[in-house]
Amino acid sequence: METLIPIINRLQEVFLTVGAEIIQLPQIVVVGSQSSGKSSVLESLVGRDFLPRGSGIVTRRPLVLQLVNVPPLAERRLQENGIKADEWGTFLHSKNQIFTDFLEIRKEIEEETERSSGGNKGISPEPIYLKIFSPHVLNLTLVDLPGITKVPVGDQPEDIEAQVQEMILSFISNPNSLILSVSPANSDLATSDALKLAREVDQDGRRTLLVVSKLDLMDAGTDALEVLLGRVIPVRLGIVGVVNRSQHDINTQKSIEDTSRDEQAFLQRHYPSLASRCGSRYLARTLSRLLMHHIRDCLPELKRRVTVLSAQYQARLSSYGQPVEDHSSTLLQIVTKFASDYCNTIEGTATHIQTSELCGGARICYIFHETFGRTLQSIDPLGGLTELDILTAIRNATGPRPALFVPEISFELLVKRQIKRLEEPSLRCVELVHEELQRIIQHCSSYSTQELLRFPKLHDSIVEVVTSLLRKRLPITNDMVHNLVQIELAYINTKHPDFTDAAQVSASVNSQQGLQDGDKCWMNEKVAEEKVPVTGFSSPVKGQAINLLDTAVPVSRKLSAREQRDCEVIQRLIKCYFLIVRKSIQDSVPKTVMHFLVNFVKERLQSELVGQLYKQNLLQGLLIESQDTAQQRTEVAQMLEALQKASNIISEIRETHLW
Repeated sequence: METLIPIINRLQEVFLTVGAEIIQLPQIVVVGSQSSGKSSVLESLVGRDFLPRGSGIVTRRPLVLQLVNVPPLAERRLQENGIKADEWGTFLHSKNQIFTDFLEIRKEIEEETERSSGGNKGISPEPIYLKIFSPHVLNLTLVDLPGITKVPVGDQPEDIEAQVQEMILSFISNPNSLILSVSPANSDLATSDALKLAREVDQDGRRTLLVVSKLDLMDAGTDALEVLLGRVIPVRLGIVGVVNRSQHDINTQKSIEDTSRDEQAFLQRHYPSLASRCGSRYLARTLSRLLMHHIRDCLPELKRRVTVLSAQYQARLSSYGQPVEDHSSTLLQIVTKFASDYCNTIEGTATHIQTSELCGGARICYIFHETFGRTLQSIDPLGGLTELDILTAIRNATGPRPALFVPEISFELLVKRQIKRLEEPSLRCVELVHEELQRIIQHCSSYSTQELLRFPKLHDSIVEVVTSLLRKRLPITNDMVHNLVQIELAYINTKHPDFTDAAQVSASVNSQQGLQDGDKCWMNEKVAEEKVPVTGFSSPVKGQAINLLDTAVPVSRKLSAREQRDCEVIQRLIKCYFLIVRKSIQDSVPKTVMHFLVNFVKERLQSELVGQLYKQNLLQGLLIESQDTAQQRTEVAQMLEALQKASNIISEIRETHLW
C-alpha cells in the first residue's frame, strides 16, 4: 500500500501538465492561523529548512509539497545518470532545474511568490508546486496555505481575511482531502480559526487531524494533557502535540535533528504517557498512514471519475473533427449535411428535437391551424357594419328611383368590404412562417451541424445564402396570397354551391310579416313617413342656402319595419357568403405558403448553396477554422491524453496493493 502515495503524485503531475484540476486528488491540506507554527511543522516533516521565514504573513501562495522517499545516495551511485546528491528538490515552473541546496529552494519560493503576489505582502491563489526527494522522508502530499489573518498590511486588500478564508475553503472543500489543522497550545482551542473552518466543511470530523504546536510555550503550571487526550474538543483522526523550533533556534541555525531529539526529551519529561503518540516523527508516520488509507478509500470513485471524463472528452474531441485536408469534399459534406438537417427539421425527422418549444415544421403547422385559423375565426362577418351603413349602401345602389326590392349591387359592395378584412391576417401568416424558416437556420447551426461551427466564414456564408433565398421568396408569396383575396373580390359568385339558400334567406325575412295585417303595416308605414322623415339624412332648414357639395349627416332614429327587413336580408346574405370565402381563404393560404415558400426552399436549398459556395476561389477562405475551435481541439486532445495516462497509472494498482 506504500505505492499509493507515489501514484497519486504521478496523477497530480499528469494533470498539472495540462493546467487543469478536473479531478480532486487525495492530499493533506495544512490550515492554521498566522504564526501558528505551520511552517515549522512542515519543515520537521521534511527534516530541512526550506520555507521562507519572517514576521507577519510569510506564506502568501499555496505551496503544494510532494515528499518522495528515495534510496540513499550510496545505493543510487550504482545507477547510471543518477543525481549525485542525497536530497534535492524540483519546481514545476522550472522543471529542468534541480536544487540541491535548500537555501536556494527557499530563495526560489520567495522569488516565485513575489512574481505573482508582489513584494508587499499581497496574496495569490496560484499554487507553487515543489517536489522534494530524500531518503529521510515518508511519501506524502501536503498543501501549505497562507495563515488566517485579520488585519491587512502592506498592499493587501481590505478584505484580506475573506480572501484567505475563501482560498482555504476552496482546498479543504475537496472531499478527497485530509485537513491538518494546526493550533498553538498557548491559545484557547475553542477559538481556533483553523478548527472552525475545518468544521464548516467536515462537520463529523472524519477528515480532520489536529496538531497542537508550541507545547513548550505554555504558561508555567499549565499543560495540554486534556487537549491531547481529546477531552476538550474531540477530533476523529486524532490529536498530535509537537514542539516547534523557537526563533532563537532558527537564528542560531539549530538543526532539525537536534530539534527532534530535544522534542522527544521534552515530551518524555512533561507528557511521558503520550510521548510515543506525539512529536514530529510520529506525526509524519500518522500522516503517511492516514493518507494511504484515505487514498485506498477514494480510489474506486477516482477510477470511475477518470473513466467518465475520458468518455466525455473523447466525445468532445470527435465533435471538433479533424483538420481539413480535402477542401472540396469537406465543403460538400457540410453543405449537404446542413441542407439535410434543415429539411429534416421542417419534416420533423431531425436528430436533435426540441422539447422545450415548438420548432420547424411543428411550429409552421401551429401557425397555420392555431394562430392563423383562430384569427380568421375571430373575425366577425358583420364587424364594422352598422345598419345605417347597410341602408346607405342600399339607397346609393338605387339611384334616383325608389326601389321595390333590395338591390343586389348593395350586397356586393358590402360583402367585398368585409372580405378585404381577410387580407391582413393572411399576409401576417406568411410573415410568421418566414420568421420560423429563419429560426431554423440558427437551430441547425447550433444543434444539428456541429461541424459547421468550426468554420465561422462558411457558417456566415450559408446563413447569408439561405436568408437571401427566403428574402427573394417572401414578396412572391405575399403577392400570391394577396391575389387569393383579390380573386375572391373580383367575382362575387352568388351561384356558389354553398350559397343556394340566398333566395330562402330573403323569402324567410319577408314571410315573417303576416298576410292578414299586410295592409295595416303598409298604412302604418305611410303615416310614419308623413310624420317622420325616413331618408336617414338631415334636411336643410327652410331659408338656409343649400350647398349641394355638403355631405349628408346621419341622424339616429328607429328604423321602420321595411328598413329593418332590408337590413336583415343583407346581413344574412353577407354572413353566409363571408363564411364561404373565409373557409376558402383558411384552406388556400397555407397551401399557397407551402408551395411558394416552404417547399420551394426545401427543394432548392442544396442546389442554391452549392451554386453559391462551391467555387474554387472561395474554398480556402470559407474553410478557415476559428482560433477558438483549433485551440479547444488542442486543449481537449491534451486533456484526453492526460486522462488516458491517468487511467494507465491507476490500472497499475493491483488489488493486493490496497490491503
